[in-house]
Amino acid sequence: MADEPPEWSDVDEDAIEERVVELAEDGLSPSEIGLKLRDEGVQGTPVPDVKLATGKKITEILEENDADPELPEDLYNLFERAVRLREHMDEHPGDHQNKRALQNTESKIRRLVNYYRGDELDEEFTYSYDVAKEYLE
Repeated sequence: MADEPPEWSDVDEDAIEERVVELAEDGLSPSEIGLKLRDEGVQGTPVPDVKLATGKKITEILEENDADPELPEDLYNLFERAVRLREHMDEHPGDHQNKRALQNTESKIRRLVNYYRGDELDEEFTYSYDVAKEYLE
């Protein structure tokens, strides 16, 4: 495992941080930002690992610049999945396999909400389909 950035990637830390914030403001998630920096880079130079180059994770950079997403990315992705499955179930009530997938997804959401409650989420936060739909809009 590398503990310093490669020599060919000599991008300035401030330029990387600016690009991360810029991409977040364009609506990209932290993982999408990492992929974009890896593929396109900053000023034409790829950034293989933001943490090695700056000493901070992408989410830390976003928090420092008040550009962090409203919900943690993993919870947001589960919300998207639950809403998509619920809409599918409304159209196809006999689809038992997707009914089970929805139950499993909502169970994961409830466990994750308990994990984030008080830190990333309000103490009173509770999951429901309507809440998830609201966050996705």
